[in-house]
Amino acid sequence: MAMETALSEVANQVAGSEELIEENIKNFLLVLSVSLSVATLPQVFSWFRKIPYTLLLVIAGLCLALVDVRLVNLSPGLILSIFLPPLLFEAAWNLKWKSLKKDLIPICLYAVLGVVISIVGIAYGLNWVLGLPLTTALLIGASLSATDPVSVTALFRELGVDKRLSTLMEGESLFNDGMAVVAFSFLVGLPLGTSQLGVQPLVLELIQVIGVGIGVGGMIGFGISYLTQRFDLPLVEQSLTLVSAYAAYLVTEDLGGSGVIGVVTTGLILGNFGSNIGMNPRTRVIVSEFWEFLAFFVNSIVFLLIGDQIRFAALGENLPTIAMTIAAMMGTRAIAVYGLSWFSNSTAKSDIKIPGQTILWWGGLRGSVSIALALSVPVVLELREDIIATVFGVVLFTLLVQGLTIQPLLKNLNLLGEQPQREAYTKLIARQAAMKRVLEYLGEVSDRPGVEPEFFRYQAALVKGELREIEDKINKLHREFPNLEAFTTQQLREELLAVEADTYAEFVQAGRLNRELAPLLDMGEAGH
Repeated sequence: MAMETALSEVANQVAGSEELIEENIKNFLLVLSVSLSVATLPQVFSWFRKIPYTLLLVIAGLCLALVDVRLVNLSPGLILSIFLPPLLFEAAWNLKWKSLKKDLIPICLYAVLGVVISIVGIAYGLNWVLGLPLTTALLIGASLSATDPVSVTALFRELGVDKRLSTLMEGESLFNDGMAVVAFSFLVGLPLGTSQLGVQPLVLELIQVIGVGIGVGGMIGFGISYLTQRFDLPLVEQSLTLVSAYAAYLVTEDLGGSGVIGVVTTGLILGNFGSNIGMNPRTRVIVSEFWEFLAFFVNSIVFLLIGDQIRFAALGENLPTIAMTIAAMMGTRAIAVYGLSWFSNSTAKSDIKIPGQTILWWGGLRGSVSIALALSVPVVLELREDIIATVFGVVLFTLLVQGLTIQPLLKNLNLLGEQPQREAYTKLIARQAAMKRVLEYLGEVSDRPGVEPEFFRYQAALVKGELREIEDKINKLHREFPNLEAFTTQQLREELLAVEADTYAEFVQAGRLNRELAPLLDMGEAGH
């Protein structure tokens, strides 16, 4: 009898688990369906093309929240453990070390001192003006110290804004996510008695979490880099990058380090080193496209759910706190960006102009990391719900107000410059190269049996006509924008360096060289 009862309980548990899995799959498909529906809106209604895709998702989520339709409940584990690693890895994979190295000093200043200024400024404002408990004010400040400019940088790429601005924003975001998580973990431990207040404990913890993150991320990054040297299997190499992103995060967290730093380190190494020595050009394209899709996929879910999780009643109750937090956040952001930029310009000759600083200030949006940190505040702490409501309200402000006004601000500050013309020129050059290859191929297969010679002549005439039109457009751009000549020269030089680097990588992969050689063309340029 006891055996039958036990079997019955097991059967009920299995049935309950199956129902839960089925319900989660249905919810996931619902979220995905809504996200993809929003993605098609700009194709149907041209007006929506003015709004970045991620902000459209937030607005769609808000509409669902307004009619009290809740798709999935966000949790800190869902964001930090599942959604964050691929987003961090994709950004680090595409961030070129050569560009990052040039602006490493201002990026580190923004990411380290900027986080401290943000936390202290927000906490002081909330504690002094509104009388919030210092613990609560510090946790709000720590949650909102992590920037998430994904929608801004996507807009930069679309509008052809100077790549340096994107590097500064993405570099700061990648590094300050780790700093914000470390600071939050330390501050949340103060009222729980797991952290000690003092400079020495904080510095020791900072060294530990950053050191472990860099160490684990470096071992995984270099390990995967040398492993992919031994074979040429695009799907396996693509899968290894996915495994490395999650492994870097989980292993680093288990060892007491910063998972964010671990993932960023791994992504930077694989994107700048491993992809060159261990992957052929075709594999690099496959892996890059895979991560572009994954980032789109994850962002589609995250930004929709951010809007969907809004509780309008809670926002209304905490409106004064939200308003004060926004004012303090914008003020401290201005101090951090303008002050640290001045220091970097004076000491490191960074030459970050005031218009660029203004975009860095206004484009410092908050997003998924801030939400995750707020949701991870322990239930035992007082005013937890107020912290969550305040952070949600501020994140919503940055996404909708700052995110939707960044494009006109770019135009008013004349930061688009010649980038749109450069983008148009690059597309024409790519089109020209493609048509020339098509013409060459037509010449190679012109004697193929079963195809009329007239067909080949007709296709060749079409391609030649297209080439003439492209050449006319290129010449017109050069006449209208003489500065394109310098850009053309630089672009050709980069292409030559890429050809040289790919050749060295092929020799390394074939075992004919032990390590990749330094670019000879680069040294030749430096000699001049």
